[in-house]
Amino acid sequence: MRRSADGLPGTRRLSVSRTWRAATLVTGATTALALLLPAASGDAAPSPTLSTLVAQAKQLTYQINSLSEQYDGLRVQLSSAKTAAVKAQKAADDDSAALINSKAAVARLAAASYENAGYDPTLQILSTNDSSQYLNQASIMQQLDNENGNRVTQLVKAEAADKRARATAQQQITRVTALETSMNTKTKQIQADLDKVNSATMTQAMAVFNQTGNYPDIVIPGGSSVGAKALRAALSKRGDPYVWGASGPGEFDCSGLVMWAYEQEGISLAHYTGDQWDEGTHISRDQLEPGDLVFFYADISHVGLYLGNGLMVDAPATGQDVMVQKIDWSIYVGAVRVS
Repeated sequence: MRRSADGLPGTRRLSVSRTWRAATLVTGATTALALLLPAASGDAAPSPTLSTLVAQAKQLTYQINSLSEQYDGLRVQLSSAKTAAVKAQKAADDDSAALINSKAAVARLAAASYENAGYDPTLQILSTNDSSQYLNQASIMQQLDNENGNRVTQLVKAEAADKRARATAQQQITRVTALETSMNTKTKQIQADLDKVNSATMTQAMAVFNQTGNYPDIVIPGGSSVGAKALRAALSKRGDPYVWGASGPGEFDCSGLVMWAYEQEGISLAHYTGDQWDEGTHISRDQLEPGDLVFFYADISHVGLYLGNGLMVDAPATGQDVMVQKIDWSIYVGAVRVS
């Protein structure tokens, strides 16, 4: 079993055949869409048109990407929940130890009070010629009573704290279990979609639709800003495959590429588009500069790095490599500048 990008056990990355290069954000291939696959003979239902298959493949690709980002988001939450669970368990152990100590202290004071219970102060003062000795003894008794009262109060507080800590620890453990279950569900959903994309019929359609928006002969922007440097790092990964849940150094999903690129400049971003959307300053389209993060779809399930002139570099989708391509402004939802 392979480990995921953050080393969490029980998860794996699922790749897909790279014999085709479907461009999720590209709108070309009009001629290819007009072609038809051979129809079935006899009375069998005719085969779907290529345009139908391409539309289905693109929809599957979108579903895989969306599920992948949901998976990444759950993984971020899981990491946080596991940390919180460890802290909660330690707090519960500490409070349990404090409770044991409080019980022992109360028991000792109770025993001491019992041993001194037979000394009646009025009889004691009549039977001694040393009043200072009695006063000293009375002071000790009073101190025992006061300390016993404080200890009882502390014991009650310790018991309440122990109960709360154990409840919190159990809640965190339950949350971790729920997140792991949800991640396993996402994994199965992604695998099912990948199986459809890799079917013989779909592969045949995508082989015809094997056109991308790749622009190999581009001018790489200069500049010393964090964004420009991160952009150049991302561009150096052109040709590396898309693999869901991956964040480098040789495989990426969309948010993983962005995270890796900025990591090279010492900036830590979450491996999740939903978090990356909030990890910088939101800017308008006319303010875009090289290295800004550009986001797509209503659920913010895709991200790339702006290159300029309406182009971006991204890890587009299942079956595609990291590439430069035109931005489809029809599905664009906004941009963020990281600094």
